[in-house]
Amino acid sequence: MPLMRLYALTTIVLALKMFAISIAQGRARTKANAFANPEDAALFHGATVPQEVIGVQRAAKAWMNDLENIPIFLILALIYAIAGLSANMFIVYCGVFTLARILHTFFYLNAMQPGRTIAYTIGALTMLALMIHLFVGFVIVGGD
Repeated sequence: MPLMRLYALTTIVLALKMFAISIAQGRARTKANAFANPEDAALFHGATVPQEVIGVQRAAKAWMNDLENIPIFLILALIYAIAGLSANMFIVYCGVFTLARILHTFFYLNAMQPGRTIAYTIGALTMLALMIHLFVGFVIVGGD
C-alpha cells in the first residue's frame, strides 16, 4: 500500500474513533437522562444537572487525550509519508499507534487500569520511534 494511502486510512480510522467518543458522550447523557445544558434537558425531557455524568466526563477526558496525541502523530506521519521512508515500518507505526489509541479509548471509557496506561504508553513509544526514524532517516541521512 503506498504511503499516502496508508496515511489516509490511518487518519480516517482515527477520526472515526474520535467520532465514536462523541456518540459515547451522547449515549451517556441520554442513558442517565441528565443534561448540563437546560435546553438539552428540555428537549429530551430530562433533568438539568450541575455537571456532566461520569460517562460524559470520561469520554471528554479521552477526547482531550486524543487531541494531545493524534494531531502530533498525524503531522509526523505525513512528513514520513512525503519523505518516502520505509513502507514496512510505516505500516508498523500507523498500525500500532492506531490500535493503541483505540484500546486507550476503550479502556478509558470502561475505567480499566492498567490497560489504559499500557495502551497510552505503547502509543507514545510508537510516536517516539517514528520521530527518531524520521529524524535519522530524513533529517540527518536523507535531507537535501
